Formats: sequence, structure tokens, C-alpha cells
Amino acid sequence: MPTTFPAKALAGGIFLALAVAAPWLLTPYDLNLLGRFLALSLTAMGLVLLWGEGGILSLGQGVFFGIGGYAIAMHLKLADLGPDELPDFMVWTGVEKLPWWWELLHSPILAIIAVLVVAPLVAGLIGWAMFRRRIGGVYFALITQALALAFATLLISQQDMTGGFNGLTDYHTLFGFNLNLPSTAVGLYFATLILAVCSLFGLRWLIASRFGKLLRASRDGSNRMRFLGYDPAPYKIIAFTVGALLASVSGALFTLHAGVISPALVGVVPSIEMVIWAAIGGRHSVAGALAGALFVNFAKDKISTAFPELWLYFLGLMFIVAVTVLPKGIAGLFGADHPFRALRKGDMFARWRKDKALQRYSATETAPPQMEAGA
Repeated sequence: MPTTFPAKALAGGIFLALAVAAPWLLTPYDLNLLGRFLALSLTAMGLVLLWGEGGILSLGQGVFFGIGGYAIAMHLKLADLGPDELPDFMVWTGVEKLPWWWELLHSPILAIIAVLVVAPLVAGLIGWAMFRRRIGGVYFALITQALALAFATLLISQQDMTGGFNGLTDYHTLFGFNLNLPSTAVGLYFATLILAVCSLFGLRWLIASRFGKLLRASRDGSNRMRFLGYDPAPYKIIAFTVGALLASVSGALFTLHAGVISPALVGVVPSIEMVIWAAIGGRHSVAGALAGALFVNFAKDKISTAFPELWLYFLGLMFIVAVTVLPKGIAGLFGADHPFRALRKGDMFARWRKDKALQRYSATETAPPQMEAGA
């Protein structure tokens, strides 16, 4: 462990330094991409707590991502309108009066509260309904996947209220700041970076706390935990709620960077991709999940642009490699037991000596010679 810490700390320090210097190193387009993907990393980091530590595989994080994204987008649409004006898609569909739940989001404070409260509240209710009945494993994954499908279908069907398949777009100001100005883009990027770093350290602290230990206990032995007098349900509900909060903030930040939120970003396929980010980065490592979200999404942008028909094959290949060769994901490359350890010269020689000793033992049917330490 002492030998791996400096490497991890050095990698983290280099990444943070490059992230801070990014506005002066990248083009405005690439900076916008980095901001989007840092926003998406919050969802992946939340899955580390939920899936990696709690053993709860959620295939419906797109629901909470969409709640945060639509909440902030609705406020942005209203901020560009006059007192008696309606959003453009409502005018096209014949709506004459703004719904009351749209009216609430005129206030920027209520919009922020909606981002921070609605998704965790929904997740808490869903978690309470399922974990109290000991629903988990594949059944929980399928139920959350069904919720993602239902949520995307609802958004598409309500063309006059949500913008339908096209979603919400074409907004220009955030709390009085012009989103099209380079200075606003840089400020938004740094806000996203700060939230990503705070989420990383906050989750690491939570995982290392007593709550994290009990959450892992609920993952590894729920029945034994109950025998010892602990109810696993509250710990799973809290983990699900925290994951929903991070996904909601992620959706709001992504909407600000991308300038659009639509059902195509919150359905079943995006929810599965979110799980793939965590798997490739390392579902037991918060920093690995952040790296996985950045790596997969940058690869998606570059590969799908150059070879659109090859991206899904490449994504499948990355997932297969993560499952078979790198079960700990990108984070596993920085551990003492990384899968390429045997490629080092000393380890290769030690394995060769061990194989030769086993061959002699098989030939002579005598006890093998004493192996040297590390062989």
C-alpha cells in the first residue's frame, strides 16, 4: 500500500493541475466538452457508493439525471421570457396558460431547491418501498430500468408540457449571466470542477466512515447484519438517495454546458452507459469513476465523430475488457495487484521458476522444493 499511494497522489495532483489550467490550454469547444464530462462524472461517482459499496445496481439513474436537467432548463426557458409569454413549444401546441408547476420555477432559488430536493425525495420513496421489502439484485435493476423507460416515455408523450422528443433548449441567461459569453463559460467550468472535486472527497470520506462500513456489510451479508441487530434498509436508502442527488446535480450542470436536455439523455440506454462509466473507471474507486466518465465520453466524442458506425462496438469492447482483464477498472492499474504485474521482469522470472519446480514435482512425484518469497 505505501508504494501505491505516491503514484495515486501524483496522478491526482497532475490531473487537478491540468484541470485548473484547462481554460488556457484548450479551445472553447474542448473546454465545453470537458465541463460536460466533469458534470457527467458526478453520476458515475454516485454509482460507486450505490453499486460498488452498496451492491445496488441501478439502471435508472437517468431518471434523476433528467429531473435535475429539466428543473434547471425550465427555469432557464422562463428567464428569457416576458411576464405573460409562454415557451415556444407551448405556443406551437396551443397552450394558453403556464402550468402552476412551471410558474414555481420562475424563481432561481426554487429551481436550485428543485434540483437538490426533488430527485433525492423520489429516490428516498422508491428506496423505502423496495428495500423495506428486501427487493434487490436483478429485480431492483429491472425495476429501475423500467422506471427510466417510463420516465422517457412520459416526457415524449407530454409535448405541450415538456417539449416532447426535442426536449428543452434555446436558452441564453443563467441568473442574469449570458451563457454565450466566454467568461460565463469559464466560470461555469470552474463551478463544475469545484463540485466534482468536492463530490470526490465527500464520497471518499463517506465511504471511509462508519456508514460506509455498514453499507459494505449490507452488501456482503445482509442476514448476518440483521442477526447483529442492524437493519440494512436505511443504509441502502441513504446510498440510493445520495446517488440520486449527485445524478440530479450532474443533469443540471450538463444541461448548462450542453444547452439542451431531452428524453434521449435520460432513458434506458443513457442509464446503462452511466453504469459502464463506473465499471470502466472502477466501481470501487471514486477517482476511478471520474476517470472512467471522462475517458469513455471523450472516446465517444472522437470515435463517433470519425467512425460513427464503430462507436458501439468499441464501447462493448471496453466493457468486455473491464470485466475480464480489468475487473477493478482504470483504478486497478494503480494498485499493487494490477493485472499487468506479471509482465515485470522479476515477476516473469519468479513465475518461470515456479513452473519449472512444479514440472519437476510432477515428474518425480516428490515434494516440490521450498518456493522463495514472492514466487
